[in-house]
Amino acid sequence: MQSPLDGRVEAASTPREAGPPVVWYRSINRQQWSALLASNLGWFFDGYETYALILTIGVALGQLLAPAMHAQIPFYAGLVIALTLLGWGVGGLIGGVLADYIGRKRMMMLAVLAYSLTTGLSAFSWNWASFAVLRFVVGLAMGSEWATGTAMTAEIWPDRHRGKGAGLMQCGLGMGFFVASLTWLFMSHAGAHAWRYMYLVGVLPGLATLWMRRGIPESEQWEQVDRNRRKLQAAKRAGVELQAHEQALTRFTLVDLFAAPELRRRTIVAVLMSLSTTLGWWGISTWVPPYIGSVAAHSGLSAPTWASLAGLAYNIGAIAGYIGLGFLADAFGRKRVTMLFFAMAFVLTPVLFLWTHNAVLLLAVACVTGFFSLGQYTWMPTWLPELYPTRIRGTAIAFCFNVPRLLAWSGPLLAGTLITRFGGYGDAAVTVGFIYLVGLVLAPFLPETQGKPLPEST
Repeated sequence: MQSPLDGRVEAASTPREAGPPVVWYRSINRQQWSALLASNLGWFFDGYETYALILTIGVALGQLLAPAMHAQIPFYAGLVIALTLLGWGVGGLIGGVLADYIGRKRMMMLAVLAYSLTTGLSAFSWNWASFAVLRFVVGLAMGSEWATGTAMTAEIWPDRHRGKGAGLMQCGLGMGFFVASLTWLFMSHAGAHAWRYMYLVGVLPGLATLWMRRGIPESEQWEQVDRNRRKLQAAKRAGVELQAHEQALTRFTLVDLFAAPELRRRTIVAVLMSLSTTLGWWGISTWVPPYIGSVAAHSGLSAPTWASLAGLAYNIGAIAGYIGLGFLADAFGRKRVTMLFFAMAFVLTPVLFLWTHNAVLLLAVACVTGFFSLGQYTWMPTWLPELYPTRIRGTAIAFCFNVPRLLAWSGPLLAGTLITRFGGYGDAAVTVGFIYLVGLVLAPFLPETQGKPLPEST
């Protein structure tokens, strides 16, 4: 099934034969840029909320836990982060399914409004248990935004520039991380309640829904599939016998995802690769700021200040990595670029946590590590939409992205336990870092989709 959008996109993105070559960004029309901006902002807000937790959790738990329990702060920090991740996985899976039924645009608006309100509530935590529960609720709200934005960007951007669009969307996460780090750099000195102020700032994203309501288009590919789905469901209720491809469109999307052997195989591989990226991030990368802060503290420097600087350096590299993977994937293919990022993340983990001891040099290593370990996330918004037809794209993307969170939510808890047991960050990080080998080994089993049209429902 060919969406009317496809023709418009290709016409907009293909230079005239008689004219000079068109620079890629000039071939993207206004609606495509608006959809990208909305997706980028949604992920930017997610990034701020997530990294605000990482930066403030030590200070917050220092106030919310009794002094006798302060030695166990790494364990409780891992528990709170793990619960946030668990909520993210559950909420993301639900949101992805809803995006296939109520639309990409509407689901994105609901997600942004929900997590902006629930983040603000985190500022009013009165003990560690209330803090953990509220962060779980924030995770539920945040989880559904990414899959929705990914599906929207993929369906609206032209085929040969889809990786670029995915990278520019994904970099919103790093930008959110960067802004959270910069905010905390100044706000950390605002007194005992500074961490609460960080969460109150998180209410502001709700205002973006006012623009999203009018400023972004709905995916025409989804609208066409939705019309066909409604028509076929009505025919099925009327007793009309449907053909096999028509029955697929009337099945519940989560069931349809596993009905075809090829889609089922792709999903298993993609989930395990996503688990590798997810566990690597939540089990290793989240400890970069406190680790560098602890190294600085041993040199007589301010741990909060250097933790903030580490976050800034790490996320400068991450932003470049998000964009870089998308552009590289358009130039050299999804498969080989994704494998490169997994391999480099594995190699750089011991360089950061074991072999570098100077605080200033650690900032440079953190920047390079962020390019590959966080930048590797872009393989998902680039590659996943190209593996599934429109009728289940939101569900499939959400499943591959969020089910690993249901499996990897124990990663931060495990890392926190290992840090406590090993008495430091280095050995714990390197132990968890072997998970990157899973993604490296499995990437060759997915088909190369560079420059190809999105699969369509029949």
